[in-house]
Amino acid sequence: MADIVLTTLNAKYIHAAFGLRYLMANLGPLRSKARIIEFDIHHRPLDMAEALLAQNPSIIGFGVYIWNVAPTTEVIAALKRLRPDVIIVIGGPEVSYEIETQAIAQLADYVITGEADLKFAELCHQLLSGQLPDSKILAADLPDFSQLTLPYELYDEQDIAHRIIYVEASRGCPFTCEFCLSSLDIPVRQVLLPKLLQEMQRLLDRGVKRFKFVDRTFNLNIAVSKAILEFFLDRYKPGYFFHFELIPDRLPAALREIIAQFPPGALQFEVGIQTFNEQVGTLIRRRQNYQRLEENLAFLRDCTDVHVHADLIAGLPGESLESFAAGFDRLVALSPQEIQVGILKRLRGTPIVRHDFEWQMIYNPQPPYEILQHKLIDFATMQKLRRFARYWDLIANSGNFVETTPLLWGVGTASSPHSLPVSPFHAFLRLSEWLLTRAGRTDSIALVRLMELLFDYLSGELKHDPAHIAVPLWRDYCRGGRRDKPLFLRPYLSAAPEIPPANRRPDLPRRQARHLADL
Repeated sequence: MADIVLTTLNAKYIHAAFGLRYLMANLGPLRSKARIIEFDIHHRPLDMAEALLAQNPSIIGFGVYIWNVAPTTEVIAALKRLRPDVIIVIGGPEVSYEIETQAIAQLADYVITGEADLKFAELCHQLLSGQLPDSKILAADLPDFSQLTLPYELYDEQDIAHRIIYVEASRGCPFTCEFCLSSLDIPVRQVLLPKLLQEMQRLLDRGVKRFKFVDRTFNLNIAVSKAILEFFLDRYKPGYFFHFELIPDRLPAALREIIAQFPPGALQFEVGIQTFNEQVGTLIRRRQNYQRLEENLAFLRDCTDVHVHADLIAGLPGESLESFAAGFDRLVALSPQEIQVGILKRLRGTPIVRHDFEWQMIYNPQPPYEILQHKLIDFATMQKLRRFARYWDLIANSGNFVETTPLLWGVGTASSPHSLPVSPFHAFLRLSEWLLTRAGRTDSIALVRLMELLFDYLSGELKHDPAHIAVPLWRDYCRGGRRDKPLFLRPYLSAAPEIPPANRRPDLPRRQARHLADL
């Protein structure tokens, strides 16, 4: 039983709720009366309501995000019918802006906007002592890290064994990109470095091997980011894995030197490029030096063992299909291990809405509020981009088709059937539309079925010699540690040399391990 229950619906089980742990850590004397209960979006709303009410709580605090707002609304609606006396408090990015239009805010008793680490504790003290706030909407002041208790001890042994361990060295972002909520978090606030490193050492001592830093601009403060990287490098052991989100055009020599010393599989950098169109970048107030960005990506690929995950956004105002295609091809030429194609979302509170009239931006009113069409890209074309993104994730990003994917635009084949250089974007767009007609779906396609579809496309539609494409497909299949030969490939592999087992790294995340595997 608990007087206060902190809960949220994670996107997946492996995603431990970092925000809930911050709220719990900062409850002060009320911490002994509180409990964290986590769900994921696959749980049934009534089952979640039952589990929450079984605690007989006085207060339930919900973390609300773009991916969970719909089912969370269902849970709260059920709770209010079953136990209207239970006080419902909601907070999180999804309910920090445009509150008056949201059904979930109407159902809740209180809404905390902004970073609620301290405000939630203050509200709970008031409510449990019988003092009711004057307002339903409570704005939280931005806390300084010197005011906060860090939450890392609240990761339990199950979290360490089975879930992603989120950490942070800073909050906020100095940039003003109009599509991003982080652009509203100014100024950037830094955790005191000695305190942070002390907590990281404790996590290492408890057996944590994989750390995901959630800082939006990890390399903003070069001295701090260098110290953190040096800290982990000095303590590195096989199986350690560290994820950071970097500003792509900011990689000075001081960081390059330390990054180059990490072994294969240890580092993953997420770099948000979003667009290569400088006019679009200016329009949405995204500032970046494209020449330096390209130099940095080339350095990471050629001189380090970093796994690079690069982001592009489709559907930005002012960006046509051809403009996006040119940016995509430019990024493919830089050879990051993964390219995440995201569809523009109209996040609540972001200033991207100022372009709605001029660029005729039309968004889906349901979460995750993706763009449906705009002045330069109609709905049918945007749907093609959605399918492109999903198939690209299944094929190119998965690590299952490292050698096969470039064959789609003629790279790596003995001879290309095309007389002119092929755009990777248009080549893959053609494949994605063909896959839709053959598979009829963009998800839940078995690996062997997807392999066979690629084989049929490369040999039938692109007229490649089946014998030339069977071996790279087979090598990719073995990259995941498999040895059974799919039936459709066997006629073309009888004369092929036996492929030795892949040199996989089972201690790394699956995608990174497959990208890294040597055959």
